[in-house]
Amino acid sequence: MRIRFFGAAGTVTGSLHQLQTESISLLLDCGLYQGRRAESFERNRNLPDFAIGADAVVLSHAHIDHCGNIPSLVKRGFRGNIYMTPATRDLAAVMLQDSAEIQEQDAAFLGKRARKQGREASYEALYTVQDAVKSLDQFVSVGYRREFPLNREMSFQFFDAGHILGSAMVMLRFQHRGEETRLLFSGDLGRRNMPILRDPDLPDGADYLILESTYGDRSHEARDAMDGKIAAEIERIVNTRGKLYIPSFALERAQEILLSLHRLEMAGRIPILPVYLDSPLATRVTDVFRLHPECFDAELQREVSARNALFRTEQLSSVHDAQESRRIMALDESAIIIAGSGMCENGRIRHHLAWGLSDVRNTVLLVGFQAAETLGRKLKEGARQVRIFGEDQRVDARIVSLDGFSAHADREDLIEFVERLNERRPLRRVFLVHGEDQARRALKDSLRQRIPAEILAPQSGEAFEL
Repeated sequence: MRIRFFGAAGTVTGSLHQLQTESISLLLDCGLYQGRRAESFERNRNLPDFAIGADAVVLSHAHIDHCGNIPSLVKRGFRGNIYMTPATRDLAAVMLQDSAEIQEQDAAFLGKRARKQGREASYEALYTVQDAVKSLDQFVSVGYRREFPLNREMSFQFFDAGHILGSAMVMLRFQHRGEETRLLFSGDLGRRNMPILRDPDLPDGADYLILESTYGDRSHEARDAMDGKIAAEIERIVNTRGKLYIPSFALERAQEILLSLHRLEMAGRIPILPVYLDSPLATRVTDVFRLHPECFDAELQREVSARNALFRTEQLSSVHDAQESRRIMALDESAIIIAGSGMCENGRIRHHLAWGLSDVRNTVLLVGFQAAETLGRKLKEGARQVRIFGEDQRVDARIVSLDGFSAHADREDLIEFVERLNERRPLRRVFLVHGEDQARRALKDSLRQRIPAEILAPQSGEAFEL
């Protein structure tokens, strides 16, 4: 077996890895790279030949940095099956069509701006909605813990990763000359004791582990403390008559925020305010959540059984068109606005921030990971001026970052997972991916002190014989 790393090696986006034997070439994920605009444009358009010629894709989950370049892969000639859990299939169908709409809108916007500047320029969308829909024909759903054969030598199983709805670790079993070799791909590993989802599974041991390392150098705030901090920020914007902007990933984070607001209202800990879910994608994703209670933890399943109104607040409005979104911007009253994207790189949140960042009455609540070079990262790091839609914007609004909402395992979670996995079957090698280099170095040093396996931090393009 040979493993080659291409995306999410030294970064936290663009997940793409290849596993190859004499009889099969397999892709683990095919995500969009997110970061500097020019670099993202170049990397996402230039998929490697080994990806297009692969026999199959096994997808860990429906976040765009893991699945978002599948339409490009199919558009460029990939004809194999794309395997995923049933919940991931339903989410990815929604996420990819939305991503395609963004690609088309961005291309149209860039072309229009070029013409206004007197330049002759043509911009092609990375892929279209038609491309995204076409890729769905190749989706194959496989349930958790069901062993599925890929050929005579290789099979895989999905285990619950506890990260987002439908997220999975991938256990690959390779039979060769009477011996079995196991490789586990963690995808994005979740945390224990989080709302909505079950805790991550612990598979029955592996020889090789490809492990995410997003938070390999730090610990999260306790999730239980987050609701109190949200309540404090809501009290502040009521006093200032400002708005609370929550840039949010449409998948998982928006639903978790809605659940927190609902529970705070039910407990009388916050006033009843207008809550605007200004993300048609988040609204569609929330509908998918309601289709998959089998992924919920026991507490949320009890709320489902009690016919509780999941993912709703007293004054929730789902905003569908841009005209309504503009109306909300102009409102002179306290309100909570949840809009995508979570790193402030695309979507309607950029319009809200362009309108409201210069107003000292407002608060921006960052509730997710902010990758390097993104607008969200710049705000988190204290930038007093940022550029949105080609214009400089002053930052006078209050910027608050809450790391306790993260759906990723932190340093302690990752170390404990590896130690417990190693107890079941001694690991030979651990490959750290999906993390910035500082996080990978820290996790690498920690793991070396705890297990005898070789710990590696591959760079993009590196390959290893197993």
